[in-house]
Amino acid sequence: MKRILIGLLLIGLLAACGTQTTEAPASSTGEPVSPTDAPSAADTAVPPADAASPTVVIPTTPPTEASAQTATVSFANDVLPILQSRCWNCHGGDRTEEGLNLTTFAGIMAGSENGPVVVPGDADNSLLAEQVVSQEMPKRGPKLTPPQVQVILDWINQGALDN
Repeated sequence: MKRILIGLLLIGLLAACGTQTTEAPASSTGEPVSPTDAPSAADTAVPPADAASPTVVIPTTPPTEASAQTATVSFANDVLPILQSRCWNCHGGDRTEEGLNLTTFAGIMAGSENGPVVVPGDADNSLLAEQVVSQEMPKRGPKLTPPQVQVILDWINQGALDN
């Protein structure tokens, strides 16, 4: 039993060693590191003399929420399929609880018995956004995933367009 475990451990170590890469590190400023600034040969594997050394550039700033929202969210392609899969059982077709019909753009913009559910450009003051963020809706069935909630928030914040 010990021999088998030791054999598996050695195979795992050899496989892990064989998949390591030896790219040159980048500086914290995002600029490529020159060969003279690279660690010594004692610290890293040395590529053959005729091999070109790769240049690695690491971005210095992570993407922001604003840059993630620059892609336009499509009502027809992004929002409507979410509503269809999670909301239409209670707010679609013959059944429209609270008078809210989520099957069309016009139905959404008409709102419910309680008034508007979407304030274009303002997800913070939109009842639809509040209900899906707090996970009060949908009441039955699976809740929306965080990416699905984000799509709805982005669509509202982008003006709730019929696109």
